[in-house]
Amino acid sequence: MNLYLRYFDRETLVTTVDEAIDFLSSIEEIEMNPLLEADIREYASSDVYYPKRYKVHPRVYFIIIKTEAQTMQDFKDKKAVHEPENIEPSSKNTPILMRLNEINDGWYEGVVDFKRVLLVPGTGKFQYRDTQFVARLKAVSGMECYDRMIDYLRDRVDTRSQFPSPKGKNFKFRYLGRAK
Repeated sequence: MNLYLRYFDRETLVTTVDEAIDFLSSIEEIEMNPLLEADIREYASSDVYYPKRYKVHPRVYFIIIKTEAQTMQDFKDKKAVHEPENIEPSSKNTPILMRLNEINDGWYEGVVDFKRVLLVPGTGKFQYRDTQFVARLKAVSGMECYDRMIDYLRDRVDTRSQFPSPKGKNFKFRYLGRAK
């Protein structure tokens, strides 16, 4: 595993942590200390593959990226990008879509966080309030659970209320079991 380091226009690709620390020590703006050195060594030896950035001054950072690239050109051409294990390329971006449309007839519990329009009694003005609605219902999929919940809410709250997308983080559901 190699390390790519960059501080503004200074960059390097090194094979050891000691070379990385030597590179950073050669930059006078970066104050190398035992804590920073220990943190860099820990990052290099960990299983974490996301880039790590370190603050030098307010709004000034240097970055370290783990890479399989053997040369700087390979790194720039992205020939040695680390792919997460046990994840199929097609399911990497849409696991919620697969679960949402999966046919599984039975009871569901759905949770929707939405913006509800409410009248403020003292002023007579309206405002948006974050509201959570939880329901247990029969459905054949997570998508039908969402549709039935939103249809129910549309008849009971102000029409200006804003409902989330079923694909977003503001809608959650879980399958409770078969309907009898």
